[in-house]
Amino acid sequence: MTQTAMRPEAHDTATTGDGVRGKGLGGNSIGLLGSAVIGVSTVAPVYCLTSTLGSTAGEVGLQMPAVFLAGFLPMLLVAFAYRELNKAVPDCGTSFTWTVKAFGPHVGWMCGWGLVIATVIVLSNLAGVATSYFWLLAGEITGSGAVADLDGNKAVHILTCLALIAGATAISYRGMTTTKGVQYALVGLQLVVLALFVVLALHKARTGAFPGHADFSWSWLNPFAVQSFASFSAGLSLSIFMYWGWDACLTANEETVGSEKTPGRAALIAMVVLVGSYLTTGVAAQLAVGSGTSGLGLANPDTSDNVFAALAGPVMGHALGILLFAAVLASAAASLQTTFIPVARTVLAMSAYQALPASYARVHERFRTPGRATVTAGVATGVFYAVMSLLSEHVLVDTIYALGLMICFYYALTAFACAWYFRRDLTRSARDALFKGLFPVLGGLLLAAVFGKTLYDMWNPAYGSGSAVLGVGSVFVIGVGLLLLGLVIMLVMRRRSPAFFQGRVLTAGTTALVVED
Repeated sequence: MTQTAMRPEAHDTATTGDGVRGKGLGGNSIGLLGSAVIGVSTVAPVYCLTSTLGSTAGEVGLQMPAVFLAGFLPMLLVAFAYRELNKAVPDCGTSFTWTVKAFGPHVGWMCGWGLVIATVIVLSNLAGVATSYFWLLAGEITGSGAVADLDGNKAVHILTCLALIAGATAISYRGMTTTKGVQYALVGLQLVVLALFVVLALHKARTGAFPGHADFSWSWLNPFAVQSFASFSAGLSLSIFMYWGWDACLTANEETVGSEKTPGRAALIAMVVLVGSYLTTGVAAQLAVGSGTSGLGLANPDTSDNVFAALAGPVMGHALGILLFAAVLASAAASLQTTFIPVARTVLAMSAYQALPASYARVHERFRTPGRATVTAGVATGVFYAVMSLLSEHVLVDTIYALGLMICFYYALTAFACAWYFRRDLTRSARDALFKGLFPVLGGLLLAAVFGKTLYDMWNPAYGSGSAVLGVGSVFVIGVGLLLLGLVIMLVMRRRSPAFFQGRVLTAGTTALVVED
């Protein structure tokens, strides 16, 4: 399949007076429902729950639902920032483009890098979880423990993981229409199975089927009941990770019907679906098995990194347990495929504005997708996961913790960019003051506080999996090392592309006030 760079003079690659450019993507490919489904799919609620439900319970105990709510608050506040910025500048570069226009090219480039590297990290984790559940499901279907144990063979695991990454890359390469059709089925499956798990868990809780079951208390929703601030910040970092990905709706804005408003509305719908799913599942699981550190308790260190693998059979029975395995696999596979949307389109935008090599700005002539950027993201994900798997036995845990740092970094910058970009509008009305100023700043401050506290805590080798590099926590090495790598690449690009870094390509400044309907 060949790729052709869209002609600069084409209508859909026009440049506005402030430097914002079209990219040649296929417009009007998805509507409100499809955009919301992509947002939910990218987050992958079932995958997030099985990966972090136990870890969060291990940090904050029975206050896990409170931490889910606390993580939702800054995300909601930042979602308002995304909505307002998207109305003014509906560009697939999202955080990168908006922070460039607010704070200039250097801050904007690092913000874009934060989004890109966070996406590569989560793609690698998604592929790892999908691989594990692929072999678990195969073992359950065949009734063979030997088949399920193939996941423990490092060579088989890595090769399977690379095959899944290649498949997801191929689907994303073919465009938004293909992506949307696959997602309806996969998202529907995981939400239905998750609802079934909640119902059966509540039934087990009512009958007291498991010795660790807990009685509901309103203190579960009180974040101030967490024993220490360090535990709260660690749990909050995991909670923020669980909401990451809703902004995929915004990165597809140039391909969405009603690009100024539909993506923002879809993001808010996705957020409501997610917080409802997390709260009901967390409460039901605690009622059924508690948050203890032994047996089926959610905080059991032997099962906390993959809770549903331990709970599927006891809570749902063998037959329906297989369905839960299928739902986790579907969740991880669906998110693996849609998560290519934000990284590929951010790279496309950075290239279109000369912040990355021009070759990544090429759009496939037939599929109207950033083909080269998509393939590069797939290759980077495969290499990252393979290398990290060979270097660390605890790669999944450590990269998830490092991911929280990246998420806080670029979300906080985007939130602050909103308030600064619209600073001249903040006194025009109460609505502008709240949604363009106060809410984004509060969200940015909350995420910045989590970023700082997480950065401090992760220096300790006990943070994350407990592994260390020269006495420094491996989570710190992964997180800070990747940010420094971005700084080095930015300095290289500044020499290769001085026009962008001198502010002559994408200009800073505000646009006219967006008029409400």
